[in-house]
Amino acid sequence: MVENDPKAKPRRRGIYLLPNLFTTAALFGGFFAVLAAMNGRFEQAAIAIFAAMVLDGLDGRVARMTNTQTAFGAEYDSLSDMVAFGLAPALVMYVWSLNALGQFGWLAAFVYTASAALRLARFNTQVGTADKRYFQGLPSPSAAAIMAGSVWVAVDHGIDGAAVAPLAGLITLASGLLMVSNLRYSSFKEIDFRGKVPFFVIVVVMLGFAVVIVQPPLVLFLIFFAYAVSGPVYTLTHLRRRRAVRQAGQKEPDGGTDQAP
Repeated sequence: MVENDPKAKPRRRGIYLLPNLFTTAALFGGFFAVLAAMNGRFEQAAIAIFAAMVLDGLDGRVARMTNTQTAFGAEYDSLSDMVAFGLAPALVMYVWSLNALGQFGWLAAFVYTASAALRLARFNTQVGTADKRYFQGLPSPSAAAIMAGSVWVAVDHGIDGAAVAPLAGLITLASGLLMVSNLRYSSFKEIDFRGKVPFFVIVVVMLGFAVVIVQPPLVLFLIFFAYAVSGPVYTLTHLRRRRAVRQAGQKEPDGGTDQAP
């Protein structure tokens, strides 16, 4: 057989360069955010986390477009996410504000970090079985955006981290717990970016970019904060709708009008 031919050339093993370059760049964004926070440059730290978000969104799309998806890339992406969206936001928030709370501060930072790890582990185990239209729990990049955005807004307005330490602790705990919750968040994967859209959609997108450029810290924070709130709102609405349907189904046989004579 060909497989046992001693003269056959061994198959070369390696990794695809292009998608893993984006993953490495996202990993560097998280690493740089930690270094910037340690040196007191919190605005740069927040920007680095947002940059890591963009790069993290590109690596998967590049891999699918170039048909270079591998198990190595998926594992590497998870490790990069853990650093950029789990460890980095917690350390940035701790150095900026949470250290003023003593033990509660590092405990809140640890809860966030552990929640990010659990969120990523649960996501990896549900790949292929979960509904692709929704995420179970707040995605770790969105949680990191809330953390980084809150720091960026405060620094931009000259707010001292120690003065708002209790609020920072609440944001950290809430972001972490939302990641490990069972709340459903839209994944926006059902949107067809290759399809045609009305002209006014392009106008709205253009205006959106203009608003972000005018006040990037506040607008980005509000966008991801609204997304975080959408999970509880959608889940409660869905549960109420299911309860109403169940109650309507229970009452229908007693009405008598819909029954056959």
